[in-house]
Amino acid sequence: MTTPTQEQKRNFRYFDVIMALFVAILLISNLASIKIARMWLFTFDGGTILFPLSYIFGDILTEVYGYQRSRKVIWTGFAATLLMSLVLWVVQKLPPAAGWEHQQAYETLLGFVPRIVLASLIAYFAGEFSNAYLLSKLKIKTKGKYLWVRTIGSTIVGEGIDTAIFCFIAFYGTLPNSLLISVIVSNYIFKTGIEVVFTPLTYLAVGFLKRKEQTDIFDTGISYNPFRFFMND
Repeated sequence: MTTPTQEQKRNFRYFDVIMALFVAILLISNLASIKIARMWLFTFDGGTILFPLSYIFGDILTEVYGYQRSRKVIWTGFAATLLMSLVLWVVQKLPPAAGWEHQQAYETLLGFVPRIVLASLIAYFAGEFSNAYLLSKLKIKTKGKYLWVRTIGSTIVGEGIDTAIFCFIAFYGTLPNSLLISVIVSNYIFKTGIEVVFTPLTYLAVGFLKRKEQTDIFDTGISYNPFRFFMND
């Protein structure tokens, strides 16, 4: 067992790769969320297809590398999403070139992105930090046992907070209330279901990383303040 203080200055082989994948999943999900899709009995925004993986990656990050590094990744994703939103907004406001006749199409699709990104940022912040905090605390409480309880339990809470906040901010007033409720329920069931289905793969990923990185951090004596940007708690 290692503590966060002992691990603060270590360079991990796979950490940057996982962080890059986490941020990529977040950005792609935001763009895909523009479309409301239906599959079988579920009605959901397109980002739901990929976004649950961000919680799986979040579980892996917190379980293997600890809350402090997970916090760094969450803020990196937050900054990348905000940057994407600003760039898309600036591009939308630039006058189109002569002969380019797709300005209306751009505004119809990507013009909706700022509201979705605002919803995503708030929901993401609340959901991801709730997920990381709960998983970290449960790891200490269970003394590192019952990984499935920690990953599924923290996801149930985090995804619930995330889904409710995101859907209300992104779609309230633009969708009929009945459809909005259907989207929230479908998204939540689908997202938590993905966590359950992927649990065996989560076990494999966690076991692989702990062996390769030679670490298993328990977050004892740290600050859980989400606004702490640095490792020195």
